[in-house]
This record gives sequence, C-alpha cells and structure tokens, in this order.
Amino acid sequence: MKQEVLLSVVIPVFNEENTVRSVIDRLLSEIPVELELIVVNDGSTDRTPGIIDEYAAKDTRVRAFHKPNGGKTSALKVGFQHTNGDIVIIQDADLEYDPAEIIHVIQPIMDGHADVVYGSRFMVRRAARVLYYYHFVANQVLTLLSNLFTNLNMTDVETGYKAFRGEIIRNMTIISSGFGVEIEVTAKIAKTDIVVYEVPISYYGRTYTEGKKIGMKDGVLALWYIFRFNLFCSLNQSFRVIPKSHAHQNREFSKQPVAGS
Repeated sequence: MKQEVLLSVVIPVFNEENTVRSVIDRLLSEIPVELELIVVNDGSTDRTPGIIDEYAAKDTRVRAFHKPNGGKTSALKVGFQHTNGDIVIIQDADLEYDPAEIIHVIQPIMDGHADVVYGSRFMVRRAARVLYYYHFVANQVLTLLSNLFTNLNMTDVETGYKAFRGEIIRNMTIISSGFGVEIEVTAKIAKTDIVVYEVPISYYGRTYTEGKKIGMKDGVLALWYIFRFNLFCSLNQSFRVIPKSHAHQNREFSKQPVAGS
C-alpha cells in the first residue's frame, strides 16, 4: 500500500528580500509531493519578515518564524523542531540551489535506499557557475579532513542541500554556530548505522556583492568543528534518541518515480 510522503523544507532567511519570493513560489509550484515550508527569519533588517508573513497568511503550507540574528545554524535549529515531515530538507533562500532538483535529492530516501542524502556540487555537475577558486579549495580541504575522521567518502560536505528522514534531524542535538551545522551533522550521522547517499546537483553561486555571506572566519571555525564533533562528542551526546537505519527495508516510503521520468 502506498503512503503519502510529507516533505518539510526548512528555509533559513537573513536579508533576502530580492530572492525569498522566488524561492517560496518555486517550492510551492515545483515540488510534486505534499509539503510544508518552515521559513525562519534570522533577524532580517530588510523587507524579508513582511514577505514571509504575507505567504504564511495566504497559504497554510507556509509557516513563518522570527528570531534574533544568530546565524544559519541557529535558524535551522528553530526550523527543524517545527517540522512534521517524513523527510526534512534544507533550502537556502538565495537561489544558489535549484528548488526543482529537490525531488532528485530526496528520491533515494523515498525509494528506501537512504536515510540521509547530500546534494553534491562536485560529483557529475549538472550546471555550476564558475566563481571563487579559493572557495573550491577550502571546500575540498574541509571535505577531505571531514572524511578522514568520519570515514565517509563524501564529495561535498559543505553542500546546502541536505535531506534527512525527519526523526533523524529532529532528534539530533545541534550546538554549533554560524555555518557549523554542515560539519556537525556530518560528524554525528557518521557515528550511526544510517545509510548516506549523494546525488549530483546544480549550483548557481553568488558573489559577495550579490549577497554571499560565508567567509574565511567560517572556514577556520569549520576546521575546529571537524575535531570537536568527531573526537570530543559521543553518539549519546549527538542524539536525544539514537536513530536506526530504515534504508533497504522499503517499508517507510513507497517507490515513487521522479517527476517526468
């Protein structure tokens, strides 16, 4: 018997008045499964709060939350705890990632093959804007170091597209700050027996003048988090309830085809 899948899309937002409308519109129109959008305003000082409140008032699939500025990880922590979905995925509000590709990211979970899926910008590229080489090098160094400690052969640990079975991310204890969530969740899922997949995605990056926010300080902090969460954080400290893998059992979700296939 087929089951309906509820997808929770968590959107952390800080001063994205120029793109947040497009992101929400595309998610609502292009995702072919039942969904809820959890939009967390992280202390924006532009028109972002009013825009997301407007969507929440007119569409029950959208819920808006407001908090003082604390960084991406802080906003995601709020968002994760308000999700109800069988699957939870992160969607940035800046259109660097294509909402139409979410269905490809979550498909291995829906098919029962994976518990967690990362969308990789470096596997087989669909499309990728050519930008900062130093950012590419930094990403490769962080991914390499993370892999050495987790023993996972990831290609893109810093990707913004990460999807989880809902109970995994809702039960994870997240304590990092800034952009540390990328390293922290990777270290913590590696301590379990859950099955992790990667799928290729497109990447439409931004320059700093266009609003890119991550910087050198975040890279240095990521190095510390690799050591912190791999060496000095136990499995019991990582989750309120330790998750078990449902992959390969094919009982959580029915096999649902990718739209257009």
